[in-house]
Amino acid sequence: MKKSHIAQNRHRARELAVQLLYSLGTRPDQDSEGCVDAFISDCGFAFEEGTEVKEYLSFLVNGAWEKRFEIDNMMRMIVTGWRPEHMVAVDRAVLRLALFEGFLAKKVPISIAIAEAVELACAFGTEDSGKFVNGVLGKMARSDVSDPNSVSGSNKTSSKDDENAAAASEISTDR
Repeated sequence: MKKSHIAQNRHRARELAVQLLYSLGTRPDQDSEGCVDAFISDCGFAFEEGTEVKEYLSFLVNGAWEKRFEIDNMMRMIVTGWRPEHMVAVDRAVLRLALFEGFLAKKVPISIAIAEAVELACAFGTEDSGKFVNGVLGKMARSDVSDPNSVSGSNKTSSKDDENAAAASEISTDR
């Protein structure tokens, strides 16, 4: 099935967002807005991208970076045995992106956030990144994430698609 123009633009924005979030994660003293501005400027890596891609990229990176501590706390409650700061940096960037977009900002259904994150993890991460990201997000989808400070294993999901995505995510998050 061919992706719509909007879906293609959002996917491209996510690809670029993972790269920027990875960069920010390796040098956390950087300003996300300044990095995004430099990235999409006339001299930046993404200068040829369309306006829709640049705007969504900016939304994703600035939102995920601003909420990174909240997102990392959510991951600490879900992923046993792995602290976010010890995860593969690409996996952490992909998870931050998906948790912001699908769980906190709720810009896309959780099932879409999971599918996109797994695709990005497979493209940019290690051999095991896709399975790991799928497992973490599946476990998160089965948890109550309406209050990130009280993530529980309550099996709450928002739609039939989210239930299917969670069921397909029965992969251990222990790495």
